[in-house]
Amino acid sequence: MQSIVIVGGGAGGLELATRLGRAKLNVTLIDRERTHLWKPLLHEVATGTLDDGVDALSYRAHCAGVGIRFHLGQVNGMDRERRELLLAPMLGVHGEEVLHARRVAYDTLVWAVGAHSNDFGIQGVREHCHSLDSSAQAQAFHLELLNRFLHLQEEGHDDERVTVAIVGAGATGVELAAELFNAAEMLTHYGVERAGRKGLRVVLVEAAERVLPALPEVMSQRAQNVLEALGVELHLNTAVQQVQANGVMTKEGVLLPADLIVWAAGIQAPSFLARLGLPVNRINQLEVEADLRVKGEEAVYALGDCACLREAPTAATPAGRLVPPRAQAAHQMAKFLAQVLIERARHPSPVRAIKPFAYHDHGSLVSLADYQTLGSVMDDVMHGRFLIEGRMARAAYLSLYRQHQLTLHGPWRTALMMLASGMNQWIRPSIKLY
Repeated sequence: MQSIVIVGGGAGGLELATRLGRAKLNVTLIDRERTHLWKPLLHEVATGTLDDGVDALSYRAHCAGVGIRFHLGQVNGMDRERRELLLAPMLGVHGEEVLHARRVAYDTLVWAVGAHSNDFGIQGVREHCHSLDSSAQAQAFHLELLNRFLHLQEEGHDDERVTVAIVGAGATGVELAAELFNAAEMLTHYGVERAGRKGLRVVLVEAAERVLPALPEVMSQRAQNVLEALGVELHLNTAVQQVQANGVMTKEGVLLPADLIVWAAGIQAPSFLARLGLPVNRINQLEVEADLRVKGEEAVYALGDCACLREAPTAATPAGRLVPPRAQAAHQMAKFLAQVLIERARHPSPVRAIKPFAYHDHGSLVSLADYQTLGSVMDDVMHGRFLIEGRMARAAYLSLYRQHQLTLHGPWRTALMMLASGMNQWIRPSIKLY
């Protein structure tokens, strides 16, 4: 049986591997992390309102359960002629070599390595900013946030506050800003009385003229109203020139002081993709055909945030629509590619052409902690959008994660996980304190 190797265990990669494993195909998953967490939850890990130690999924355990192999490692190259991936040596916590450099053979290869924040070459971003691209980064921010509040509680002056600057008012930046106030209020119940809204200052910097610039304006305005009511300081139409240890310098030469800085502006795919000899765009995304094959390749595919797919032109989009780097796109691509690969495995000589991938935009949802949830939902009957908020929007937001869990675990185990999550709200602290 031909081997299918999937690199990257994010939302799309893990869902694809799971579907193929259940179809009894010969599948190997490679990821540099040991556990998986749904990326839209990372802002909650950063604030401590979600404990990734409870919610994270072990790759090795999951892969064993669905009948696929798992390799822990970092891919740093590929031998296209021999159809082999090159894995870098794996080092231990003290720098010792645990595993030598390895090669993994493939017949079919799928890149699903996602994307990370884009620093746009701005000086100081890498040195002074936190990012929320992985659980480790979110945990690092969380620990530093706790330490700042601890200092404020024990040694801070009466007028002192913890100041967090967030660069980028997309979904990640906006959700983090609201979640920070939620976490600060929770801390007051655990002996950090000087936290809460009065002990926190959040500065949100955005180069566009409004928050959530990629989403409908009505949704943007509602979100802005909530943020302003919380006390978030908005700096719109503000480009960043430099990041310093003590704050963010704008192009107008104004320093916005901050104790902690989070960079949540833009995305780019991992830079090593540009060194593989495969076609990439300016942000390192692999350019793919309508069936998700990398252009010019017969057995190499890409999906999710690391893939650049321009759909066929239509009357509404004469130049063709770019599929956005969003979780719902990765989910749809994983489902589509699973059907393609299963069909080809069972019928090596296809008798019918494969329909091109078609992205269906079901709308957008943004959770502003316990303060508000907003959604812009597509109506397939009326072919338009309508705004939802409150409990209906919250239920829709939670359903996105449940859909991901259902794909991975099936209905019964997902139901048990929902029950366990509800019990944890009663028996565990409402915020991670370590």
